[in-house]
Amino acid sequence: MSRVGKYPVALPQGVTAEVKGQTVAVKGKMGNLSLVFPAELEVKVAEGKVAISMHQDSSRARVLWGTTRNNINNMVKGVTDGFKETLEIEGVGFRAAVQGKDLVLQLGFSHEVKYTMPEGITIKAEKPTLISITGVDKQKVGQVAAEIRGFKKPEPYKGKGIRYQGERVRRKEGKKK
Repeated sequence: MSRVGKYPVALPQGVTAEVKGQTVAVKGKMGNLSLVFPAELEVKVAEGKVAISMHQDSSRARVLWGTTRNNINNMVKGVTDGFKETLEIEGVGFRAAVQGKDLVLQLGFSHEVKYTMPEGITIKAEKPTLISITGVDKQKVGQVAAEIRGFKKPEPYKGKGIRYQGERVRRKEGKKK
């Protein structure tokens, strides 16, 4: 059984949460987020905390209990501080630049790769080889980072490609004569 779900989510100063039906909405200085929670659960806001409980003790309710609690906790973190993911580009001639609402990547293909920024996500090319992705929704930030990394994953022989900052690429030995 989940032990994560029993802990309430504390709301920092300046953050408000309200429940309407099966939806919980969180507002803060960085923006607004909402989540539709499952019918097996009950969400209550009281005394600056959001508490999640189960209607009946079923296996599905137990699974969703901790997940919903962490999703609400991520919403609170997102509207207070936001989330950031950083990508590094490695390879000769590989670079990134932001042009308006598009991220333009040169990754060794015969053409440039253009990626349009989704709503609520900010992408900055701090250096030609460093991309910073920020937003309030943790899932959206991670999804955008994964899509950009998917254009040219790091290959194991020379290590060329797009990788998360701090990611270690396991290198293979090349062909022998």
